[in-house]
Amino acid sequence: MRFYNKQHKHCCGIDLHARSMYLCIIDSQGELLLHRNMCATPETFLKAVAPYREDLVVAVECIFTWYWLADLCESQGIEFVLGHALYMKAIHGGKAKNDRIDSEKIATLLRGGMIPVAYAYPAGMRAGRDLLRRRLYFKRKRGELLAHIENTNSQYNHDVFSGKLTYRCHREDAADRFEDASARKNIAVDLEMISCYDHMLKELEEFIVSTANEHDSETIRLLRSVPGIGRILSMVILYEIHDIERFDRHQHLASYSRLVKCQRESAGKVSGTGGSKIGNVYLKWAFSEAAIGFLRKCPGAKPYYQRLVKKHGKGKALTVLAHKISRAVFYIWKRREVFEQEKFLAA
Repeated sequence: MRFYNKQHKHCCGIDLHARSMYLCIIDSQGELLLHRNMCATPETFLKAVAPYREDLVVAVECIFTWYWLADLCESQGIEFVLGHALYMKAIHGGKAKNDRIDSEKIATLLRGGMIPVAYAYPAGMRAGRDLLRRRLYFKRKRGELLAHIENTNSQYNHDVFSGKLTYRCHREDAADRFEDASARKNIAVDLEMISCYDHMLKELEEFIVSTANEHDSETIRLLRSVPGIGRILSMVILYEIHDIERFDRHQHLASYSRLVKCQRESAGKVSGTGGSKIGNVYLKWAFSEAAIGFLRKCPGAKPYYQRLVKKHGKGKALTVLAHKISRAVFYIWKRREVFEQEKFLAA
């Protein structure tokens, strides 16, 4: 957890919503200068903070509406701090909670150097990252349709399909094996939706690839040197990390990627682990998929994986491998060097 601890003359805390925001400004002594509700528009915000622009810092909790405010502050030369929503316990743990109280708490935490900082992703690659996340959503919806076809086939006790339904050739006659007209229609609707997703995802991926290459084609080339990291995973890793200099050590990247468990301890007694949902879920998915792909693409990976299974068990072995791939990605990106398989497996 990192805190924003710079001191400023004026501290502004905002409880931000889609159409409104409650704004609180205090000075370095904690005196309340402005505290009121207003419309969430750039003009209203700039007019409200105009008398306090000297050495002003603005903080807001990380919710889905922060993009426009961060871009506005950057264009106006105003310091902007994005608070980590899961860490801001002083906001969520109060006895009474409303917009007025929350905005004052944010301003007070900011003044006291206790705002837990989230990464304010810059505008240049933000839309590309959101598009990649949307692609994953559509991909999962397509997977749900494929799973429904498999489940329906099992309900009627038909023979298993000749191959994976992810391939068009193995699902062309999927509806014909059902005698009931309603069952055939049920499968036909799924097949039609899958075809729509296939067409849309193909166009979407081509667009994302062209955009990503414009941003940082060299980093994508380095990431793809790792067996198991292909076209899509390399772009997910690139867009979710954005700048490897955010992380001082590879342990920080692994923690951000949800690949470590944090031990809970008090008075020398361990009470389990926690923090499994703190971090970037998309990087967790990317490195987990990269571990599975690594076992398929790397010739010497299976003996190494069997040693991990013998030591940790099957479930944990994949997590250990994903953790090690994240460490390799960290140093590949930092040192601008391609992946070395012998060094990776020998370590």
